[in-house]
Amino acid sequence: MSIKIDRIGSQMTKEISYILANEVKDQDLKFVTITDCRVTNDLSYAKVYYTILDENKIEASKKAFKDAKGFIRRELTKRMDIRHTPELEFIYDESIEYGKKIEDMIKELHEH
Repeated sequence: MSIKIDRIGSQMTKEISYILANEVKDQDLKFVTITDCRVTNDLSYAKVYYTILDENKIEASKKAFKDAKGFIRRELTKRMDIRHTPELEFIYDESIEYGKKIEDMIKELHEH
């Protein structure tokens, strides 16, 4: 990826985090953490990765993101200085859970 694409992805991560924390009214999205944003080279799509503390609310957060996607994209359009705001796809980030699982396995090996 180019530096410009990386910069746009980083800025989108910050802006979406701010929008979720301060402007979205849905309580299922209040405690969501945006972990990464990957934008395609033509800036047409962006995969936004997120995680949530309460694993029981994963499905509720997926539905809430589906409902709030248009609002979040409109707010991004107002805040970012790019011609076309990418289409957003929100994906639950399982890497943190995977890392914890690996860490537990290593810890268990050291105990034995």
